[in-house]
Amino acid sequence: VQLVESGGGLVQAGGSLRLSCGASGITFSRYVMGWYRQAPGMQRELVATITTAGSTNYVDSVKGRFTISRDNAKNTVYLQMNSLKPEDTAVYYCNARNNLLNYWGQGTQVTVSS
Repeated sequence: VQLVESGGGLVQAGGSLRLSCGASGITFSRYVMGWYRQAPGMQRELVATITTAGSTNYVDSVKGRFTISRDNAKNTVYLQMNSLKPEDTAVYYCNARNNLLNYWGQGTQVTVSS
């Protein structure tokens, strides 16, 4: 199983980034997909999830700014991040889970400068 994130980088406050996570080795459409983030010295926190039916959930701090989506034909989940703030700086991790299994990507760095 592989989850490979891409799209991170350095952006100024107010800017946008789009993260992608390509999955292989799983039946992608049967997994709840999520994005988590971990800032230095902080615990990993949930950012957004999308169910197999397409229902989404967001942490309050990103509501209205971030959008999670999935393309089951491409085995890919996305995180569109707009109006980025310095406090969004973190390593962002892709997650795939079902009732029995839980997989993580290696992470991609997002840095937002003020």
